[in-house]
Amino acid sequence: MYFLLYNRSLKEFSRDLRGHSTLSEILLWQKLRASQFRGCAFNRQKPLGNYIVDFYCKKLNLVIEIDGDSHFDYQSMVEDEQRQKILEGMGLHFLRFNDVDVKKNMPWVLSEIGYFIDEFETL
Repeated sequence: MYFLLYNRSLKEFSRDLRGHSTLSEILLWQKLRASQFRGCAFNRQKPLGNYIVDFYCKKLNLVIEIDGDSHFDYQSMVEDEQRQKILEGMGLHFLRFNDVDVKKNMPWVLSEIGYFIDEFETL
């Protein structure tokens, strides 16, 4: 079990991000909020360590990231990979979805999250 540090200096920035969510973040949040997806409580724009993740479920140690166009240039891809490795080193699991998949293929996105939950619960 890992203890995830809460970086208070990211609190205001995470609030700002919640106020300026992308369409994909809003659409997925509508499915995850208020523990309505399989009874799992998710937070959005959650500070974890020195980073802010799109969605986080403490019960599952699960981070969900939605990657839009800004994530597909080389530098962003390298930074995302480094950030993910650091957070995985803290015991977190990652699911990444393309912005377009969230907008156009929500049933698939939800089935992938459900599959992760099923696998997690069998551990």
